[in-house]
Amino acid sequence: MESLARGGTRWKRFALVMVPSVAATAAIGIGLAQGALAASFAVSGQEFKVTAGHLDGRGFAQYGGVDMGYADLKGDAKTAHPVAISTFKNATINNMCQSVVTDVPFVGKITLKLKAGEGKTPVSAENLYLDVSQLDADATFENIDIGVAAKDTDNPGTGKGPAVKDKSILENGFAQQADRAILDNVEQKAWATTAGTFKLSGLKMRLLKGSGDGVECF
Repeated sequence: MESLARGGTRWKRFALVMVPSVAATAAIGIGLAQGALAASFAVSGQEFKVTAGHLDGRGFAQYGGVDMGYADLKGDAKTAHPVAISTFKNATINNMCQSVVTDVPFVGKITLKLKAGEGKTPVSAENLYLDVSQLDADATFENIDIGVAAKDTDNPGTGKGPAVKDKSILENGFAQQADRAILDNVEQKAWATTAGTFKLSGLKMRLLKGSGDGVECF
């Protein structure tokens, strides 16, 4: 970690997953199953990959949470997925790629691949929430606060992020926030992405046979 001018902090090859303990995950999972907690939606039984050349986000906060979703591609069984929820009031993204692989009967592995923001106009998003299980990037933060309570990241006057996502977070759990977060060379695995608005300039969607390097985003 090294200090930068104007209150910035740079973390080389930022790799972070802030997740609740196994016991807390189980407790939240039970609460969701009993209807005691609100969840945005049940995530699918598949993680997806995302890369970005450059992400510039304002109003950043990150905290641990749990996504409830399907345990597999078939059936109704549910499971809990611990995630680090990265949030931005607004963000622009250059050279974004998203891919997910499905094993199709009688066909084999098919990769759905989306690309956007490859030209002069970047992808833009407002009230962006990324539910991430793995993240690698070169990161710079401006005016960062580390160790705040998750529920306080949207408090008027002191909170820097957008509205806290939902009650699946650990409200008093560890969180961090910053006025600005700049991420380069991003590679991440995620269970969900939600946004108030999500504008994909130059969107390209392709179905590709196979998986792995050269087919998926990474």
